[in-house]
Amino acid sequence: MIDHEKIEQAVRLLLEGIGEDADREGLRETPRRIARMYEELYGGMEEDAGAHLTKTFTVDSSELVIEKDITFYSTCEHHLLPFYGKVHIGYVPDGKVVGLSKLARTVEVFARRLQLQEQLTGQIADALMEYMQPKGAIVMIEAEHMCMTMRGIKKPGSQTVTLARRGVFETDPAMEERFLRLTGR
Repeated sequence: MIDHEKIEQAVRLLLEGIGEDADREGLRETPRRIARMYEELYGGMEEDAGAHLTKTFTVDSSELVIEKDITFYSTCEHHLLPFYGKVHIGYVPDGKVVGLSKLARTVEVFARRLQLQEQLTGQIADALMEYMQPKGAIVMIEAEHMCMTMRGIKKPGSQTVTLARRGVFETDPAMEERFLRLTGR
């Protein structure tokens, strides 16, 4: 649960710590705005991916299903700076499929937490396997990290790519290749 009071106190301290006057006109309401914003940005802390992935539909097919270019925004737990990009999800159903919007909602559940891209990729793949029980799942994330863009090395446009393979995608290289080809990677 988001504690607005603690966040507001912390933001005031942060503003004072960088030499700002937290009571000046432009900053007076900032702690409250930040607390409300954090409720939205980190709402995934209270959500369960199962709420989205357990509503399935029966199918006879076990053909590859891909949802690509799912835009996401998350916050790096190392620097508390944003990282954002695209998630590409593939799975091979074993009698059940999920509504396509549920895949995007699952991405949001995990992206709306303090994260590492590597962890985010695995969490999505693991949730698909746990709740949908497909023959296999694969998740690829391509993201730009603001900690690489606006501080440190300062290399805007650089992309970090992570891949998590589960089930048939681990044992059948042709399945992974097919996913990569169909997602244009």
